Amino acid sequence: MTQVALVTGAAQGLGKSIAGQLLEAGYRVVVSDRSLESAQATATALDASGERVLALKLDVSSKADFEQALAAVIAHWGVLHVAVNNAAITMTTPVMQISPEEFDHVVSVNLRGTFVGCQVFGSYLADQGYGRIINMASLAGQNGGTATGAHYAASKGAIITLTKIFAKELAASGVTVNAIAPGPIESPAVRAAVPPERLEKLIEAIPVRQLGNAAFLGKLIVQLASEDACFTTGATWDVNGGIFMR
Repeated sequence: MTQVALVTGAAQGLGKSIAGQLLEAGYRVVVSDRSLESAQATATALDASGERVLALKLDVSSKADFEQALAAVIAHWGVLHVAVNNAAITMTTPVMQISPEEFDHVVSVNLRGTFVGCQVFGSYLADQGYGRIINMASLAGQNGGTATGAHYAASKGAIITLTKIFAKELAASGVTVNAIAPGPIESPAVRAAVPPERLEKLIEAIPVRQLGNAAFLGKLIVQLASEDACFTTGATWDVNGGIFMR
């Protein structure tokens, strides 16, 4: 049976790359994003036939959106096997200038969005007796951040903890929950967030002297989403070029 995977924030950037890798690996893929038009455009780009890709609106700050998206997937394909909580906001405001409102906004998307995704999809997958959840954390959540804001780093650090909590909660039901913590990735988002001169110095500080590869992250997610990954749960996989070593 062809498995079904849903990716949040999949209309562009890393999410789009992840969706593409899952599709290439044989999954049917749900491209979800807060912008339905953007999700539809990406879905068409990935699979013009529309047979193996479904576009859905999903604003991760809304639990109702998660519930509606899950219902839509079940109505369309009858089942869901894999959920990738990827949607996030990256902001670089200096810590002493972050307003409480901006802090709450970043946390509501990055952390609460992952929490609700694990809750809604995790409950469904547990009832099915099988599932894979992969959360996108970040190097920033491990070392306090090198180029991102404190609110971003704090939210990503909390995602690592949430991953362990849901892994324990769902393990006996056949559902694994893992996280990936990427360092700086070659992507439009990174280049938009970091000025060229600062990015050059950032790359020089990476032991492997280059930015990460988004396609590799997608392939790692494919591995963690596989049936063979049943003995891997509660883990955070570091992909950071040697910046952070345990």
